[in-house]
Amino acid sequence: MTHYIFNVIGPGTDDGYGTYGSAEAQGAAMARIDAFNERLEREGRIIYLNGLGAAETTSAVVDARDGETIVTDGPYAEFKEYIAGLWVLEIESREKALELAAEASRACGRKIEVRPAHDPIA
Repeated sequence: MTHYIFNVIGPGTDDGYGTYGSAEAQGAAMARIDAFNERLEREGRIIYLNGLGAAETTSAVVDARDGETIVTDGPYAEFKEYIAGLWVLEIESREKALELAAEASRACGRKIEVRPAHDPIA
């Protein structure tokens, strides 16, 4: 089986409710995501999953390419949307990955970028 990365694409700013607009909308989304994750767990697909902190307030870019380490707070690029979370799953085919990504999109109310991962090095 191939490992697929599902990147959750969310708005760049956090409104205090994980960008869902209200506590009720956030709670409903979390319930849908929990149900989807429980199904993935039963199917033995989960390698790793998690949400990410808001890019604008929690990220940093580290550049040590020239020997000097430069740390810049905030995301590297200016975008309207950022990766808000991810799933790493074992999936048997691209077709199945796209099917599950559609379910993930409905569960979290976000766009999902689907990418196969290279074979693990270690």
